[in-house]
Amino acid sequence: MKLDAYEAEVKEEWELARQLWIRVNVAARGSDMQAIEAFSRIAQRLGESSVPPKNPEVIILPRGDRSVVSEPAPTGHQAGLQVFQFEVVKINASGQEVKRESSKAQYFIEDLGNGVSLEMIAIPSGKFLMGSPSGEGNDQEKPQHEVTVQSFFMGKYSVTQAQWKRVAALPKVNHCLKADPSYFKGDKRPVEQVSWNDAVEFCDRLSKYTNKQYCLPSEAEWEYACRAATTTPFHFGETITTELANYNGNSTYASAPKGKNRGETIEIGSFPANAFGLYDMHGNVWEWCQDTWHGSYKGAPQDGSAWIDNDNQSYILRGGSWFYNPKSCRSASRFNFLRAERVSIFNYVGFRVVCGVGRTL
Repeated sequence: MKLDAYEAEVKEEWELARQLWIRVNVAARGSDMQAIEAFSRIAQRLGESSVPPKNPEVIILPRGDRSVVSEPAPTGHQAGLQVFQFEVVKINASGQEVKRESSKAQYFIEDLGNGVSLEMIAIPSGKFLMGSPSGEGNDQEKPQHEVTVQSFFMGKYSVTQAQWKRVAALPKVNHCLKADPSYFKGDKRPVEQVSWNDAVEFCDRLSKYTNKQYCLPSEAEWEYACRAATTTPFHFGETITTELANYNGNSTYASAPKGKNRGETIEIGSFPANAFGLYDMHGNVWEWCQDTWHGSYKGAPQDGSAWIDNDNQSYILRGGSWFYNPKSCRSASRFNFLRAERVSIFNYVGFRVVCGVGRTL
C-alpha cells in the first residue's frame, strides 16, 4: 500500500495518495512516520493553510475491547485543517488575573449552507484524572480515576440557534425537531430547551448531511476537553468570575467576589477560551453527553468511552449554566435529566458535538 501511495504522489494524484496514506497510518495505529511525513508533503502541494496533524482525517477511539476507526469520506463540507490563535487566562483564588498567554489550535470548518458553519477543534489524545479530588465536589464525582482519551474533534462552541435551524431543516432521521425551540432568541446564542433525544437527532441529521460521524461527547471526553490539561476546579484556575463565564454571580466560589447575574444566555465566544481553544465550557448552558447517569464512578470505563446502561433513561449534563451557581460550573460537576424530558421550561440546557467518534447510539 505504501508503494501505491508513493506512486499516487508521483502521478500528482494527491487525494488518492492522501487516502492511501490514511489507510497505512490506520494499520499502524497512527504511528507510521512515513505516513505522517506524507501528510505534510501533500498539504504543502495542495497549498493548504496548515500542516495536518497525525491522522488528520482518521480518529481512532476505543469502544469496549476494540478500537473503532472512523474514516470520514472527503466532502465539500470540509475545507481542511486551519490554525487559529487565542488567549488563555489564569486567575488566582481571589479571581484576580495572574497570567495571560497566547495559544493556538487546529480546526476544520463544516459548511452547513446559507452562510452557517460549524467549527470543530482538534483535541489531542492524553490521560487525565476524571472527577473531583478530596475536598472538592461530592460523592457522585468520585472516586477520582485515571482515564485515557484518544484524539477527536469537538465543537468550538455550544451549538448555536443558527446552526440548529439549518440542521433542523434537514430530513428527519428518527423524530421531528422544532425549528426554533429556544427561549432566549439570537442566532449566535446557544440553542436551549432541547432534550437528549433532540440533540441525538441533530447529530444524526448532521452526520447524514456531511457524511461524517457526529455525536454527543462521552462524559469523559467532555471533562477532558473542559479541563484542557488543568487539575483545578475550573480551567481558569481555583475559581471563576462573571468576567470569564456566564453563571449566577450572586453566588461565589473560593475567595472570588460576587459578580453579575445576567439572567439569560449570551452569545457564544464572549469570554476567553481554554487551552484547547474551546469556549464556554463553564456556564451559559448545560451540555448533554452520551452517558446514562450513574451515582458514582465505581466501575466507570477508563478508556474515554461512554458509560451506557440501556435500562437507564437519565442522561448526563455537564458545564453548568447562566441559571446555576459557580460550584455547578466546575470541570467535575455532573447533573442529569431524563432523555425525553419535557424541556420547555429548561432554557439552560443545550449541547455541543464531537466528530470522528466511531460509535453508534
